[in-house]
Amino acid sequence: MENLHADALVVGGGIAGMQAALDLADQGFQVALLEREPSIGGKMITLSKVFPTLDCCSCITTPKMSAVAHHPNIRLLTYCELESIQENNGGYRAKVVQKPRYVDARKCTGCRECEYACPVTVPSPFDRGLGAYRAIRVPFSTAVPQTAVLDMENCILCGKCEKECPAGAVDFTQRPESFEIQATTIVAASGFELTPLDAKKEYGGGKLQNVIDPLMMERFLAPTGPYGRVLRPGDGKEPTSIAYVQCAGSRDETLGITYCSRVCCMYAIKQAMLISGALPMAEITIYYMDIRTFGKGYEQFYQNAQAMGVEFVRGKVASIREDDEQNPVVNVELTEEGRKMERTFDLVVLSLGMVPTLGSNLSLGLPIGTDRFISIPAPNASPCASARPGIFVTGTAMGPMDIVDSIVTASSAAAAASAYIRAHQKEIVYA
Repeated sequence: MENLHADALVVGGGIAGMQAALDLADQGFQVALLEREPSIGGKMITLSKVFPTLDCCSCITTPKMSAVAHHPNIRLLTYCELESIQENNGGYRAKVVQKPRYVDARKCTGCRECEYACPVTVPSPFDRGLGAYRAIRVPFSTAVPQTAVLDMENCILCGKCEKECPAGAVDFTQRPESFEIQATTIVAASGFELTPLDAKKEYGGGKLQNVIDPLMMERFLAPTGPYGRVLRPGDGKEPTSIAYVQCAGSRDETLGITYCSRVCCMYAIKQAMLISGALPMAEITIYYMDIRTFGKGYEQFYQNAQAMGVEFVRGKVASIREDDEQNPVVNVELTEEGRKMERTFDLVVLSLGMVPTLGSNLSLGLPIGTDRFISIPAPNASPCASARPGIFVTGTAMGPMDIVDSIVTASSAAAAASAYIRAHQKEIVYA
């Protein structure tokens, strides 16, 4: 792959990265958008609806993905890993590795004939392992680009995909390719990951089948979800009682995560309201230490959930075990009443917190704060400026935030990057 020159390199193709790339590209700058997954869209494309408006996530994200793909000033680079960056002639030189798709992206038409021919079925990461797809596939229905990718770890090299591909795009000989991007400025939009489901062993996450993470519930509720409805993963039954355990991966010194992840209360309330609509007879209980509804309209959203019959119980969940029928049994200390109790549910959702995507952050060579997110030296003066001149940070790369704030910080980072490019573009000599 050839080396590239761009005015700006945006690292991360989630909602913040896409917004920053579009803002810069609309001003006439040449933008390289780097994404480690086979498709852009980030976490947002996997969600069902947004709070507090309950608008469809796909309806917001998919047009933005399409706008990025078709913008003449954006070079979209998916399935790529950022290895390192270094200062070079007043700008930055990024070393990037293009991971092999084992499919020629220039030939692939996204027809999925290879997928239909493949005999190997594997759990789908997009559906959090709840659904399944073929070893070679287009990542998901609204993926951008609509280009197949082969999971070589699960491929049995039967050759059926290669035989059925009408474009002759399947290429088992592909290898990782290294190339460089020379850019004036960099926007870091590397996103977040959830606290590991099994981080708190006493909650049984990853061990008890009917204790799940919030992104699994998002896939149950999403119109593109694997089952089209809410079911228990353990046995496929429709749950009649569901519990949410708040602060299951935040505000916990034993995990080394002492900060509040901000969005957990709101996404639990949102999911509870959506479940109430999908399963009107289900009993939904949210166990919380504090409800933090910080944004515009969020407190009313919380009150609406209470009015719909969602039960809010102030208490700290000590442990979760399983009875003989795979039902989670929640042991909770009711802090306001000063007593302990046990209650059995059909399904438990752990409201996990946000942790940074460390791989991309470390590759950027930026100082990391005590919370392990990228450090912002002067947040009041320059809210998106990192410790390295010309590198700006946006979205959850800088700390936990919701979608609205991610988009706002993306536009802020793009504005700062634009000003930096205009001030420095005459000084830079590309090597």
